[in-house]
Amino acid sequence: MKTSVLLVDDEQNILKTVTICLEAAGFEVNGFLNPLQAVEAMREQTYDIAFFDLKMQPIDGMELLRQARQLLPGMTVVIMTAHGSIDSAVESIKLGAYDYLQKPFEFSELQHFAEKVSEYHRLKREIRELKEELGRREGTGIIVTRNERMKSVINLAMQMASGAISILIEGESGTGKELLAHMIHQNSPRKDGPFVTVNCSALPENLLESELFGHVRGAFTGAVKDRQGRFEVADDGTVLLDEIGEIPPATQVKLLRFLQNKEYERVGETNTRKVDVRVIAATNKDLETAVQQGSFREDLYYRLNAVKVKIPPLRERIEDIPMLAQHFLQKLGSGSEMSPEAMKALEGYVWKGNVRELENVVERAVILSRGGGIQLHHLPEEFQTIGLASNRMLSLEQVEQQHIIKVLRQARDLDEAASLLGIDPATLWRKRKKYNL
Repeated sequence: MKTSVLLVDDEQNILKTVTICLEAAGFEVNGFLNPLQAVEAMREQTYDIAFFDLKMQPIDGMELLRQARQLLPGMTVVIMTAHGSIDSAVESIKLGAYDYLQKPFEFSELQHFAEKVSEYHRLKREIRELKEELGRREGTGIIVTRNERMKSVINLAMQMASGAISILIEGESGTGKELLAHMIHQNSPRKDGPFVTVNCSALPENLLESELFGHVRGAFTGAVKDRQGRFEVADDGTVLLDEIGEIPPATQVKLLRFLQNKEYERVGETNTRKVDVRVIAATNKDLETAVQQGSFREDLYYRLNAVKVKIPPLRERIEDIPMLAQHFLQKLGSGSEMSPEAMKALEGYVWKGNVRELENVVERAVILSRGGGIQLHHLPEEFQTIGLASNRMLSLEQVEQQHIIKVLRQARDLDEAASLLGIDPATLWRKRKKYNL
């Protein structure tokens, strides 16, 4: 299929010339002089890529770009301008444009540029479709590791999988708590039953109870019909209560009762129902501290905490980074290879977003490398100094500076950073001033 192009320029001669040029290169072009007509066209059909002139009336290219991001978020947009400047280029890219093209340009330059944009769009679309396809394949996820602590976590989880006991999974955001819960479910006698996830932090208190237990028609404003709750949907299966630490006190009471006897009532009814589900809870909080602070019920904590597994953060299993990076490259099906310099930068970074952040960085690098080898410059800016520093001998002061930067990224605050470094806060202050950190 031809790549479809939406072209908008309020100068007749330029619109006609660019249309001829792009059609000669094999693109299917739909051109508009009036940007408002282009908005209507985007409401009626989709386009792969778009070229918008910057200076137009009655709306300019920036406004057209904003509307395009809402109407066709998957479309790749290029801004054309005869008023090219760093400011306009940066602003358009901040708003979501792929790049900008300065007028005047030669036919061959435009065709080559359009082919580059089309290839970028194709790769971006393929990665998005592949991710959607992988997301539809429940239970096929694997945990990639060579770290001994992580292996121990998996072994404990697999030992507990065959039972019905509640499991509490602790770990920072992005460490793979949901993936581990999936693995437990797939290795349990309930593997043929449903696996249902509830993000407890994503719902307000007045809706969370209904989401968990269901409701009857008329129970509250907007309850126009009876609705099953997640526990009822998951009968004979497993429910993952993600971010369990965010459940409000009133709902904690009802959840405790459910865990004790698997009985509940839908919101707005008195009929008691019973289901058979296994509950796995996950949290990035320290629930024991929350109990001590009074924000989480002690009896509910011990009910959930029959077995606790704690996933270590990625920064504590650096040996997993190359394996995970390669896994994500294979998962994306890009055929790209990670250069040694880029891999060193990945290994030297403090991953606050953990495995999820690593996956996002690899995906971004695949798109920027356009299917070629992933080099250091394809990684985000904060990786550049890490990669460059790993390729040369450093002075003692440079080593100290790099180490302080690494600890500052990892620590929650300056007091914790000083503690990790083994120095007092005043010394840390002086070193930060010395290195301009």
